[in-house]
Formats: sequence, C-alpha cells, structure tokens
Amino acid sequence: MAKDLFHDAVRNALIKDGWQITDDPFFLKVGGVEFYIDLGAEKLIAAERNNEKIAVEIKSFINPSSLTDFHLAIGQFLNYRVALRAREPERKLFLAVPNTAYASFFQKEFAYMVIAEYQLEIFVYDIENEVIITWKI
Repeated sequence: MAKDLFHDAVRNALIKDGWQITDDPFFLKVGGVEFYIDLGAEKLIAAERNNEKIAVEIKSFINPSSLTDFHLAIGQFLNYRVALRAREPERKLFLAVPNTAYASFFQKEFAYMVIAEYQLEIFVYDIENEVIITWKI
C-alpha cells in the first residue's frame, strides 16, 4: 500500500494538534474485505475524561482533474465510513484535504453539495507548515 504524497505532513500536523497516532495505517477487515485507512489517532479530552478517536484518509488532489480526485476520495471515504461503523462505531472518519485544493475545488458549489449530502467530516491541512488549518465538521 503506497502512502499519499502528503502523508507525513498530515501525520506531523495531527501530532502538532495534540493527537497521538495509534495506527499507521489503520487496518480493518469487514465483510471479507481488508481496508487500510491512512491513519488512526486519538486525543484525550480532559474535561470529558474519555478518548476521542478518529481515522484519517489523506488526499493530495494533485492530478490534472480535481473532479476525478474528488470522485475517488468520496467513494473511498464512504466505503471506509461503512467499514468503521461496522467495527469501530465510536471512531470518526475524516478526509484530510490540502489547503491548495480547499481554496480552489472545495469552494465550488458542487463540492459543498456533496459534503452536505454525505455529511462528510474534513479537515484542511497546510502542506508547507504541516499544520491543520481548520476542522470542517
């Protein structure tokens, strides 16, 4: 399984944001199919005294067609979400999107429509500085 081009940048951004990387990659087997989600992480929420767990699918959006990248990312995300709900329903799945793609393709009305329709959880990361810019929940 090949790592995404910006895998290490997202991993570093999550660590800077206070997340502990628990799985790299995060493996699930559901219904006879093996899934490798890019990262698993958790963060202790002191006020609630329980762990917040996430899985992260990292996408670079560097191909000539942003729409093709978007199709692939959404399909993969939806499959992973179904698998997670079956095995680890307490873990929230996020799509990690680079700031360059968020500033361009993700500002289009169609992207907003898809995100709303499928209730996607995303966060935007800065490639250069390896930080999370914003969480879109």
